[in-house]
Amino acid sequence: MEEEKYGFVHDSDVEEVILRFERMRKNKETCYFDVNEFETIIDYYLEGNNPVHAFEATSLACELHPNSVPILIRKARVLLEKGRATEALTIAKRLENIEPGNADIYLCKATALAMLGDINGARRVFDLALETDLEEQETILYSITSVLQNLNYHEEMIPYLHRLAGLEPDFVAHLYDLAYAYDKKGDLKTSIRYYISYLEEDPFSDSAWYNLGIIYNKTGDYGKAIEAYDYALALNPENTFALFNKANILSNLEKYSEAMDVYREFVEEEPDSLEGLTYLAECYDKTGDEEMARRYYSEAIDITPDFPDPWYGLGLLSLSRNRPAESIKPLRRAIELDPENPDYWFSLGKAYIMTGNVREAVRCYMETLALDGYYDEAWIETGIVIMMTGSYRGAIRLLKKAVKISGDLPGIYFLLASAYLHTGNLTEAARNLIKAVRLDNELLEEYAVLLPEEKLTNAMRRLFRKTN
Repeated sequence: MEEEKYGFVHDSDVEEVILRFERMRKNKETCYFDVNEFETIIDYYLEGNNPVHAFEATSLACELHPNSVPILIRKARVLLEKGRATEALTIAKRLENIEPGNADIYLCKATALAMLGDINGARRVFDLALETDLEEQETILYSITSVLQNLNYHEEMIPYLHRLAGLEPDFVAHLYDLAYAYDKKGDLKTSIRYYISYLEEDPFSDSAWYNLGIIYNKTGDYGKAIEAYDYALALNPENTFALFNKANILSNLEKYSEAMDVYREFVEEEPDSLEGLTYLAECYDKTGDEEMARRYYSEAIDITPDFPDPWYGLGLLSLSRNRPAESIKPLRRAIELDPENPDYWFSLGKAYIMTGNVREAVRCYMETLALDGYYDEAWIETGIVIMMTGSYRGAIRLLKKAVKISGDLPGIYFLLASAYLHTGNLTEAARNLIKAVRLDNELLEEYAVLLPEEKLTNAMRRLFRKTN
């Protein structure tokens, strides 16, 4: 929010009273301050985000002026700054009975209710504050929107922002705040519209271009996202977040050479970024440059040996080049650092199966499924491995469980058809084979090798011919 628009002006009188209070604190003297002076002191510390000194000033003010409504209002505000919403609400309710119709009291009460999770009650009291003081609508609306934004009630903030923008149509920062709020609400189309409107008035806002890039990325409009990031970078070359996000988009679009150029620029600015080094290494891996990929993975490991991603990257580097034995050590290290990552366990399982260690492969696949029951590839690979051991009935039990959890996966039905064929249950074999073909007949050729030729019925053979 644009706080400076509603900031306080500190004239010489304010400076004098603050200096006097500071001198009293430092020298532990006893001084008298009237209510107006305490209001100035407390407001000064609240505005300066110094709740400790504000609380100290409020405590002394309450000792000297225990029945002053302005002082008690400020005490409630200080308590809110310290997160003590229940105490602030108690004060606000008491003051509401003493001085009904005071908008400041309603603002304190509503803020406390919002902090305590009663957003509907807070909105009712915020509206009451607006009805009470028609002359200070802009200031009250600003207070409301600031509170709601700080508490992440972005959707509830939007109507108040619209009212504020209507009262101050020339204050373009309200368009920025609306764009941000709609983004948080999940209404990306409207968010884009307000960011564009804001940029029409202030085209040199790198933060607005950057945020617009994020929204376009969310909507899948990657070309416009990159364009927005480029504008942000042109206005602020030090915006490394824009560089990083642009590189990520290019990498996800499989434009690895372009992505590498941007990642290199990013790591030049952020040489200790583990993510930047790791993603750059991945791009080199994708383009076939194993030496450079290994170099950047190793750089990331040298900076922080306990970061698992580069270890995982080194493992995949060897695994994808058919060197599974070499991949096992870095994959196991990645798992030591992050044992809750199912991808790490799955890749280690693939390494073990490629080296012929079926027992360890099954263990890794089962760990994968324990962490993520919807890991479809793990179900399929586990079924294949179990069938490789000749335990077809065990495979059937596992695969039927997979169907209950993951739903209709053609690979699972192909495997069930194979397992049932091996056990001699031709009816179930045919039923599952038909399901698999209906879901994806193009996979039939891939899974045909698992179907024992000598056990196929004529009907199954005809099904093969229809799909070819």
